[in-house]
Amino acid sequence: MRGKDRMLFRLLGPVRIAGTAEMQSSARRALLTALLLRRGQFVGMDELTELLWAAPPSSAVANLRSHLTGLRRCLDTAQPGLSKRLTTSRGAETGYALRVDADEIDLSRFLRLARQGRELLAAGHHQRVVGVLGEALALWRGPFGQRLPATRWFHAHTMGLNNTRLEACQNYFTACLLTQRTEMLPYRIETVLAGAPHRQRLWQLLAASYCAQGDVPGALGVIERCRTVFAEELGLDVPPGVEAIRAAALTWDTARAHRLVAEMARR
Repeated sequence: MRGKDRMLFRLLGPVRIAGTAEMQSSARRALLTALLLRRGQFVGMDELTELLWAAPPSSAVANLRSHLTGLRRCLDTAQPGLSKRLTTSRGAETGYALRVDADEIDLSRFLRLARQGRELLAAGHHQRVVGVLGEALALWRGPFGQRLPATRWFHAHTMGLNNTRLEACQNYFTACLLTQRTEMLPYRIETVLAGAPHRQRLWQLLAASYCAQGDVPGALGVIERCRTVFAEELGLDVPPGVEAIRAAALTWDTARAHRLVAEMARR
């Protein structure tokens, strides 16, 4: 059975089990996410309390036990017998673990494909990168971390995973550009850039995509927009990698734009 056909848990967007509707209980949703992020590892009650509450209530332990009972019901509703995966350790401290294979979680699959795509890009296998990272990015049905508790632990995971997604997007756009898949590419880059306006590589890729299509005004317009954003919001000059596209655009040198993008991908 292929990995994507075994998917039981989805965290990249609304939290879901086995294709069921999004979990409506915020506490059970957070508890499931925490156990999946620590896949197969026992997590003690004290740690679960810290993960779920920035300021734990006095009834935190009792609440946790109630939420764990509810989570077991959610697991069995999604797939009969699935709650048997949620195991309990009663050593020095009571702890819980959810036994899940990597291919049963969209997040684990995404991280594996993102790493594979990064390695393929560095090795110059651009055609394969498009397929691998296209599959990886298709797993995202929305931002990770929506409707999770505002604790430092969840915040750190949210920032880290969303940064990994941005890097995968950049690598995917790079491979598309280097394999001349430029149709709709500026639009796709723009949609990502809107949420990450200080990503230098996205600006370079956007300018290079216009250059590759022979659209000199479009490329120069991107460079000027980048200059404004970096000057007004960061107090910085336009990044050298973005400025370098200007000469390629003015001389209609598509090959030079490709070389600049390829050089950045190897760094």
